[in-house]
Amino acid sequence: MPQANDSINAPFSLSGLERLDQAIQREIDAGHIPGATLLLERGGQIAHEKAYGAQGPDRSIPMATDSLFRIYSMTKPIVSVAIMMLAEQGRLLISDPVSRYLPQLANLQVATESVAADGSRTMTLAPCTREMTIQDLLRHSAGLTYGIFGESTLVKQAYLASGIEGRNITNAKLVDCLSRLPLAFQPGTGWEYSRATDLLGALLEKISGQSLDVHLQEQIFAPLHMPDTGFWVAPEQQHRIAEAFPIDPVTQQAVRLLDARKRPEFLSGGGGLLSTARDYLRFARLLRNGGELDGVRLLSRKTVAFMTSDHLAGIPGATSGAAYLPGPGYGFGLGFAVRNTVGGAPTPGSVGDFLWSGLAGTYFWIDPQEDLIAIWLMQAPEQRDRFRQMVRNLVHASLT
Repeated sequence: MPQANDSINAPFSLSGLERLDQAIQREIDAGHIPGATLLLERGGQIAHEKAYGAQGPDRSIPMATDSLFRIYSMTKPIVSVAIMMLAEQGRLLISDPVSRYLPQLANLQVATESVAADGSRTMTLAPCTREMTIQDLLRHSAGLTYGIFGESTLVKQAYLASGIEGRNITNAKLVDCLSRLPLAFQPGTGWEYSRATDLLGALLEKISGQSLDVHLQEQIFAPLHMPDTGFWVAPEQQHRIAEAFPIDPVTQQAVRLLDARKRPEFLSGGGGLLSTARDYLRFARLLRNGGELDGVRLLSRKTVAFMTSDHLAGIPGATSGAAYLPGPGYGFGLGFAVRNTVGGAPTPGSVGDFLWSGLAGTYFWIDPQEDLIAIWLMQAPEQRDRFRQMVRNLVHASLT
């Protein structure tokens, strides 16, 4: 449990929250985003909950505090919790090789890319020195990657050519594709944002014998009373879906989001869920409380502490380079970026705070020292980095 903090009796300054609201409204008035929702909880009580602007680009529906958002990679912490629940049940060890459950992934090869003087690139393959483990998947040290993010490499090009980045893939096809693709580096020797949590979703299906949507509903969403979280939205609730501008007004890039209105073929453990601020708050409270919420315990407090500790400290160079998404000041745990230093990062925070975000602009963080939960939801992929920093700065500037 978080340590007591006397300032939580007055959790935020009113003038600070006014500045925060005004800054967000300026962005909406400037036409940068249609709208957003923000939920702040401190000391176990909701201190600020607000909907800004409109739910979509035509501005016909005001944003609401219960609007539904594609949370993309904020799915990853939920799936990571589901995996650790199986570990607590003795159904897996996170030190297990992934091939113990998905044998197609045994005997993978690792790519080494070289560039000739004329700029041409070649790829050579070598066997893994050790197999990827479930822990590697949880902390993105498995050697997997995404084909669609970052600087293009021959491995990323192979991902794109395989069809793994398409919208018609399934979890079974995902495993089949990965079995035929090279790894970007030896497992356990680096960090790269990747299809690892999608593979955890496939692993959950294999071990549980359930589809991922059913498993998460039964094991997490129903026990935590998260009625609005799922992989698609029923017709009677589709009027609540938040939408993005079709062309980003700042970058002029086309915006294409997941279709939220029908059950997808691909139940993506790495990025497929939709949710609301209040639903995701239920999940965040579970973590802040050490694995228990309203008498329902999904994880032990020691497991939550284990997940929110840095699991990259023993991997030299894992946190360096532009491709390391958590950035300066942060390590990575089992599903979350975890803050190691007060300084270094471009935004304020506390040692031990943990967080993750989503492609379309969603973001959450939990600061145990301040007993703070913050959830920011918008649908503007091209502006996600700027708004994450801006909102976090303004929230911390409002703390008393």
